[in-house]
Amino acid sequence: MDTFTATNARMTPLRSEIAAHPEQHRILTGERPTGRLHLGHLFGTILERVRLQAAGVETFVVLADYQVITDRESPGEVRENILEAVRDNLAAGLDPERTVFFTHSSIPELNQLLLPFLSLVTEAELRRNPTVKAEAQDSGRALGGLLLTYPVHQAADILFCKGTLVPVGKDNLPHVEMTRTVARRFNERYGAVFPVPEGLVTDSPELPGLDGRKMSKSHGNGITLGMSEEETALAIRRARTDSERRIAYDPVRRPGVAGLLTTAATCLGLAPEDVAARIGTGGAAELKRVTTTAVNDFLRAHRERRARITPDDAATAIRAGNGRAREIAAETLDEVRAAMGMSYGF
Repeated sequence: MDTFTATNARMTPLRSEIAAHPEQHRILTGERPTGRLHLGHLFGTILERVRLQAAGVETFVVLADYQVITDRESPGEVRENILEAVRDNLAAGLDPERTVFFTHSSIPELNQLLLPFLSLVTEAELRRNPTVKAEAQDSGRALGGLLLTYPVHQAADILFCKGTLVPVGKDNLPHVEMTRTVARRFNERYGAVFPVPEGLVTDSPELPGLDGRKMSKSHGNGITLGMSEEETALAIRRARTDSERRIAYDPVRRPGVAGLLTTAATCLGLAPEDVAARIGTGGAAELKRVTTTAVNDFLRAHRERRARITPDDAATAIRAGNGRAREIAAETLDEVRAAMGMSYGF
């Protein structure tokens, strides 16, 4: 049984257990602030965070700024990206009184956990990680040490707060498996300190981008949450489709059309085939009109809330979260040192 199948088989009992005892769980999730968040982030992760917070699960959101430089020379507009990401999360319904937002670089104890964690994994295990391989290939540069150890950075992010749940899609399960490996090996070698976290596979749809490829900040093919209605309409008008009048859902042969159908259908709560049937022979112009209306209607309330949340509000939430996260990280690091026999008392 592969990892995804095995993890998926645990989802029904795990979700029942979370509903019965939310206070026994802590979630670690996060954003890599390489650009503005888009509609795929909202459906893929943010709304799941809101549901779990509402269920009573303590939530930690890391703004993983150090991870921005794993595959690039400059972090770019990282400060602005962090603030905008927090604004989007707050607008979606996350409450800074119940959710801890923190930046990786503000918690030095996280990086002190890296050394013992790195001693628990092999180079071969790190090189097998699909994200490491994909990002190294995309960067076009030699594999750097920071990118190679990226999965262990994520393990530190999850384990410092003793996270028990990590909401993920199928593509990110290998990171959770690495964290599970680190937690088990540390506990076996030094004594029980860490829970072994579970990947919480989301059932949210994975939205393709406007060009039919995976929606990605690096591809620039997404509808960002901070866009105005006019900017959204322009982005959708520019999307490439085809000349066939009859609209049909065919991701292989007609990826651009399928991408727009999926986006409209997700916002409308329908199947892409149903949206295609409604449009019929209306062609690309009608498809784009329907998609624009669906997206703008769906995001209208989010955008109104977002407009009321200032960058200063986001910064206040981060400062409070950094303080809370650092307290927890210091406690965890003390436990790790004691377990390893490195708590000297001087």
